[in-house]
Amino acid sequence: MKATWNGAVIAESDETVVVEGNHYFPPDALRRDHLRASDHTTVCPWKGTAGYFDVVVDGDVNANAAWIYREPKEAAAEIRDHVAFWKGVEVS
Repeated sequence: MKATWNGAVIAESDETVVVEGNHYFPPDALRRDHLRASDHTTVCPWKGTAGYFDVVVDGDVNANAAWIYREPKEAAAEIRDHVAFWKGVEVS
């Protein structure tokens, strides 16, 4: 699987974890130079609190377009520290 935005590869892996139709990429699959930490968070009743990243490519910013569960609830332990994408980031 590959996550791309604005012509850049943000993450690439053959070992994503699929939860609720979203591909979660393992930490070593991420191109961290395209991810900038955000203060945004959301809470999922069964996964826990998600933190977010802005996706940044050539100065263009896609705010809060990636999320991560650093301390997921037990039911979502398999996605700990994995990152998923939305908001126009193409995952194919």
